[in-house]
Amino acid sequence: MTRTHRIIALLLGAAAIAATAAAPPARADRARCGDHEDLRAALERMTGVHGLTGAAVRVDDPRCGTWTHASGVADRRTGRPMSAGLRGRIGSITKTFTATTVLALAAEGRVRLDAPVERYLPGLLDGNGYDGRKITVRSLLRHTSGLPDHMDTFKTIDDFRFRHFEPEELVARALTLSAPEPDWYYSTTNYVIAGLIVEKVTGHAVEDEVSKRIIRPLRLRDTYWPGDETWIRGPHARGYVRETDGTYTDYTAFNVSAAGAGGALISNPRDVSTFFGALMGGRLLPPAMLAEMKRTVAADPDRLWENARYGLGLARTELRCGGAWWGHVGGSEGYTTISGVAAPSGRRVAVAFNQSPPNREAINDELELVQTALCGEAA
Repeated sequence: MTRTHRIIALLLGAAAIAATAAAPPARADRARCGDHEDLRAALERMTGVHGLTGAAVRVDDPRCGTWTHASGVADRRTGRPMSAGLRGRIGSITKTFTATTVLALAAEGRVRLDAPVERYLPGLLDGNGYDGRKITVRSLLRHTSGLPDHMDTFKTIDDFRFRHFEPEELVARALTLSAPEPDWYYSTTNYVIAGLIVEKVTGHAVEDEVSKRIIRPLRLRDTYWPGDETWIRGPHARGYVRETDGTYTDYTAFNVSAAGAGGALISNPRDVSTFFGALMGGRLLPPAMLAEMKRTVAADPDRLWENARYGLGLARTELRCGGAWWGHVGGSEGYTTISGVAAPSGRRVAVAFNQSPPNREAINDELELVQTALCGEAA
């Protein structure tokens, strides 16, 4: 298992709201919105106590409007400050975009969630004990397919960092591995296959279909598929890993085709918050399909986190203040993004870090930051 995948495994195993920022609160409500001091302190803890290079948070509240804060730097060489408006790699939050697209196709009758993968991709899952006739589309999106993760076939980051991979090649790599033992097993391979199903039934690349159905309608200006580009366009934070000797490696340059439909997107906190708000507000899927997305099963806490459940590309976590938040976590070498929506309040949060978390305590505090954002003043 590569270092990237160990980090991702720890993190993941992670009324309609307008696409623009919420309106400022009325004067009567403003006093109840608070100064976000607890959230500010929680964010500063990430850079101060845990030593992360940079951290940024954005909160969108139906009553209190939008609030952002950032700590640390976006670039260790120049000292450029971190900002909530900068782009970065959002990793597995890509899965929610892909799942939403599959569910939109299901609503149109073009995909059946309980149909076998073999119906759409004959012969793809055949060999080493795997059988595409027994694996359904739903099980892919829910990580109950019993498929291993192709990322576990890489020994080092250099095995995939600057290489292009076709989706079929990634699936073939996964099928060389033994089946995982747990009933629920987080596997990016599931979403590579889901992307291939989108391409099969639409005749379009999954990237184009996601862009047509989600990115362009929501005007997500800072969200795009990089393809084989190893750089990040426009204003962005550079991504770092702190090595055991105390030095930092810059992993900003990366070909993310190894993640594909399961982890390749680039975005920023504003866009991911807008996406989850639109999704949970019913703007992207009809009620029946959103209900399917929210039908969860117990997840493995070692590959997600404690008390989390997983639906179809969407995780549910209880809030300490009551209710739950729905969203996802994304981890890519040098970057972590967490975003979601609190139910029933509708408050949204998006958090971005430009350094991989060094340990379990830092990961727990990243998740605690989400709880603070969604359970703070006026939550």
